[in-house]
Amino acid sequence: MALQFISAEEAAALVQHDDNVGFSGFTHAGCPKVVPVEIAKRAEAEHAKGNPFKIGIFTGASTGDSIDGALTRAKAIKFRTPYQTNKDTREALNRSEFDFFDLHLSQLAQEIRYGFFGKINVAIIEACQVTEKGEIVPTTAVGITPTICRLADIVIVELNKKVPSKLRGLHDIYELQDPPKRREIPIYEVQNRVGLDYVKVDPKKIFVVETERDGEGGGFAPVDEVTARIGENVANFFVSEMNAKRIPPHFLPIQSGVGNIANAVLAAMGSNPEIPRFEVYTEVIQDAVIDMMQKGNISFASGCSLTVSNEVLHQFYNDLDFFKNKLVLRPSEISNNPGLARRLGIIALNTAIEVDIFGNVNSTHVNGTKMMNGIGGSGDFTRNSYLSVFLTPSTAKNGAISCIVPKVTHEDHNEHSVKIIVSEYGVADLRGKGPWKRAEEIIEKCAHPDYRPLLHEYLNRGVKGHIPQDLYACFAFHHALRETGSMLNTDFSKYQRG
Repeated sequence: MALQFISAEEAAALVQHDDNVGFSGFTHAGCPKVVPVEIAKRAEAEHAKGNPFKIGIFTGASTGDSIDGALTRAKAIKFRTPYQTNKDTREALNRSEFDFFDLHLSQLAQEIRYGFFGKINVAIIEACQVTEKGEIVPTTAVGITPTICRLADIVIVELNKKVPSKLRGLHDIYELQDPPKRREIPIYEVQNRVGLDYVKVDPKKIFVVETERDGEGGGFAPVDEVTARIGENVANFFVSEMNAKRIPPHFLPIQSGVGNIANAVLAAMGSNPEIPRFEVYTEVIQDAVIDMMQKGNISFASGCSLTVSNEVLHQFYNDLDFFKNKLVLRPSEISNNPGLARRLGIIALNTAIEVDIFGNVNSTHVNGTKMMNGIGGSGDFTRNSYLSVFLTPSTAKNGAISCIVPKVTHEDHNEHSVKIIVSEYGVADLRGKGPWKRAEEIIEKCAHPDYRPLLHEYLNRGVKGHIPQDLYACFAFHHALRETGSMLNTDFSKYQRG
């Protein structure tokens, strides 16, 4: 049947107040950019008339400003999951303007299928190709696209002419069966493909909006002295693990989180002559991965999204023939699948807001209350990796904040899952160590020298038990920050146990 072509404004009119809307993409990559803005305009117009207009938002991960930013500013969100990075959205959810549910990214598609969040009414997808048979080829990310397209009553496709249709063949679209019928995912090597190169949708429910929009990707912060030292510490640690035969000589697949620290680590690995070519099995493929593939440091990359700067994205399009047999994009429930992480022996590299001296990690909440971005895929990989590594600078805010604290104010990853902590000062290896030895390792190897005496003072307060956590004084660092502006002003004598 012939496809139905409509305007972005007409597409927005298909979305009703209180609908649940699923969006394609994972980070800004692969996200629709025109229809969400029109939905925001519609919400503002309805609000001006005194009418309610809010929608539930389901995404693969964070999005571009055209979704999270525009809809937040229009006060058009009733509910949002599973992850965000937009400044306006973050501020709104920390003001409790709408419900935000933080969730492991690998779980969202299946929990939508289970009916945990209600019906998906509309799916809005960016594509580089859509056929009359209902074959939709995503652009630079997949996320939860297969599930929301299948379940939604209406599928709005933004056909982006800026993205070459010859991207077809880059994707591996595979949707899990639900329990009790689920079988193993037949991926046994990083480069294995198990699905289709398109999303199959009933063509009767497809509406197409033609667009021509560049990506919303900006560059990452340049590598500075601290991030460079973290990268070097990680690379040197991996070499020592290979020499000790704890990492095989052919190496293992790498997962890395988003940001400049992750880019710095990958760059350090690439420049270390003792680390062989390796594979990447991750969620987000960043600039550093593309650069290292061109240099021959990375042999193959599997991910959920191509989250790169616009400059690198255009380079990628211009050299598609080179990349097509070296890279694959999958749905998030495959890219982040816990079983595959364990099967493939993935080494997980993720960043922390703060780490406590007993090995617990806070990835999400500043001072335990203010959401930063969300847990993302870090939990998917950390719990199930061959080796879980967390990266953090030793301090923040020019030394006023120690990123190594007596107790984290919010716990996303506990001591049972965290194996290695790395700062610019060194590497703390927590494997096989009890609480006291973990604490001493983290203080001496990762904490800033200015904070080490305070952390030792806390550890030696005479608390009895397996974990010497002083419930009277465990947040003394955070109290000092709030009261004086610096954790260095911590005075433990104020916290005497009764």
